Amino acid sequence: MKKIGEIKNEFEAASPEEYKRLFDLYQEDERDGVKKLILRYRKKQESFENELRRLEAMSSYEKEYRTFGFVCGIDEAGRGPLAGPVTAGAVILPETAVIPGLNDSKKLTEKKREELYDVIFREAVSAGVGIVAPERIDEINILQATYEAMRMAVASLETKPDVLLNDAVMIPQLPVRQVPIIKGDQKSVSIAAASILAKVTRDRIMMEYDRMYPEYGFSGNKGYGSAAHIEALKKYGPCPIHRRTFIGHFTQEEVPSRITRRSEGTDYEHRAAQYLAAQGLKILEHSFRSDRGEIDLIADDEGTLVFIEVKYRKNDSRGSALEAVNQEKQKKILRTADYYRMQHGAGTDSAYRFDVVGIDGELVTWVRNAFP
Repeated sequence: MKKIGEIKNEFEAASPEEYKRLFDLYQEDERDGVKKLILRYRKKQESFENELRRLEAMSSYEKEYRTFGFVCGIDEAGRGPLAGPVTAGAVILPETAVIPGLNDSKKLTEKKREELYDVIFREAVSAGVGIVAPERIDEINILQATYEAMRMAVASLETKPDVLLNDAVMIPQLPVRQVPIIKGDQKSVSIAAASILAKVTRDRIMMEYDRMYPEYGFSGNKGYGSAAHIEALKKYGPCPIHRRTFIGHFTQEEVPSRITRRSEGTDYEHRAAQYLAAQGLKILEHSFRSDRGEIDLIADDEGTLVFIEVKYRKNDSRGSALEAVNQEKQKKILRTADYYRMQHGAGTDSAYRFDVVGIDGELVTWVRNAFP
């Protein structure tokens, strides 16, 4: 006869679909410990079945519109904060997808959102995000910026959607069948998945900004107008990622007719940093300078130190962003990278590389291992 601990290990290793086999196998065992195990896992099985029924109910829109082709859920994050970008997610889930715990991002813990973020990208037919920076929000207003982020998210999909399930809005300039759903992130698995992508993407960006501007507490407030955030805004004034058109009640700074808060080059570095942070890189430095030269961004990519040059290419520019990093520029970056690695104790065998990010309008091009 198996020990109770061994039976417990079997249940712990089993999926909810396998519980019934174990119930049948051990239902004749009269030991109290085994009976308690079976009772505990029957409750878990019941909870799992309830979750499947909930997800089934949240899939009704997907089932209804799947006859038209690929169904894509869309949602946004960050319309209300005083600082940071607005982001959008777009997700096409396969017909057979079952993702336990999938729900409106606002109903989930940060840990659960992070877990589901990876599952969604793994399970989705296609998934993408759109990011619109605060200066663009000031330029065109938050509603239009939200629409722009949504269009960018859809454009980033590898699979073209045939139907868009939107959380309560109709997105202009998208020639695709659209279905606005009030509280859609609670009624559609696709919209719920999109809400998680948008939320996690934005939270990761704000965590990076917290490293740059720690006095505002962005890691905690994510740019929203908490009492501590507003107090810091009054004390220190706005930082480069504050939305000037949102903060008139809290600062005496005049909002110019055309937003010119920072130099153009720094704007593009921040856009590149947002993009890379959304891809999972950890931004370590912005505009690192030494007597040997300057590097626009330095990041960590799962243990690999990445030195990044950011290039803005206008429509009439000749050549690509990579071509703009000539040999002389490469030498300066190499010298500066050597200095940085020496200062930070990076060994000769530590992994590192040189990337180039090119920005052309809304298009971001990321070239890994751009030069040796």
